[in-house]
Amino acid sequence: MKKFISNSRIFMLLAFYFAMVVSGCKKGDLPPGVPRPAQLLVTGLGELQGSAVGPDEALYVTAPLAGTIWRVNPKTGAFTLFTTGLPKRIPDLFYIGSGVVDVAFRGETAYALVTGVAPDLDGHDTVGIYRVDGPNSFTIKADLGAWSIAHPPVPDFFVPTGFQYALEPYRDGFIVTDGHHNRVLYVTLDGEITEVIAFEDVVPTGLAVRGNTIYVTEAGPIPHLPENAKLMSLSPKSYTATEVASAAGLDVGLFVDVEIGFGGTLYTLAQGIWDGPFEGAPALPNTGALLKLKPNGTFSVIVDGLNQPTSMEFIGKNAYVVSLAGEVWKINFVSPPPYDH
Repeated sequence: MKKFISNSRIFMLLAFYFAMVVSGCKKGDLPPGVPRPAQLLVTGLGELQGSAVGPDEALYVTAPLAGTIWRVNPKTGAFTLFTTGLPKRIPDLFYIGSGVVDVAFRGETAYALVTGVAPDLDGHDTVGIYRVDGPNSFTIKADLGAWSIAHPPVPDFFVPTGFQYALEPYRDGFIVTDGHHNRVLYVTLDGEITEVIAFEDVVPTGLAVRGNTIYVTEAGPIPHLPENAKLMSLSPKSYTATEVASAAGLDVGLFVDVEIGFGGTLYTLAQGIWDGPFEGAPALPNTGALLKLKPNGTFSVIVDGLNQPTSMEFIGKNAYVVSLAGEVWKINFVSPPPYDH
């Protein structure tokens, strides 16, 4: 590893470096007698990262190493290839988390977020948002890499095209997090790109939207302490960031996603405990957790023992957690009344 790779923002390049097998989930902070069983719904899809719920209420997951997006039946776990031929993660580099890293829908049309594939990382493709036109055809709608080179962040950086993480529909386009450049971008369907907000070294990751309000998770800088893993909200008027809650007091950190679950409750996905063997290392195996935001502004643990989770979605009362190991876990009845606490 070259010496200049010492910035704590490198989390986005290496945070998912080791793919482990999800070992299952344990009971967390739950009411007595109310189980939250975790069911292995899908396995064998290779490296997975991003996810979205399609207009057909199916789960769509991205496979960066293969350059594909899979459609998963959330009830049966049956999966079919939705599209293929997207830029792949470069296999001989250590930049895990590149390639097609997320997917989102506007109406019936799917869009894919592709990162870490440009010449600045020895790739030959465009970093940007791709519209899915068919099973193996695409149109580049926004060149995020070129825009990032033309609009570099402050302070300095070492990947000029950035390292984007999440894609979410917003207003007439999308919002995108860039975990390396520490900012959130707004991208119109015509490809116009603007900066919504720039952060200090916080590593913005997952996204969710309620009305005009944007929710963003922060993994936090090295050493990725729980108190630095935060859920933030962005005001729709000034786009100032306000802390909603942090993982302080919990044994988990490295927030990687946020979603709005049944009943409008906010949930975050934590990758787990970081022990610092090297900069950019992932959390310890089997230490990830699904957390629920309580009315008092703290989190309760819904399920722990998750291993290297990357993203999550809600369909009804069930949560679906995507793993780097190519697995999708279904967590049943996350918020069934009257136990919504």
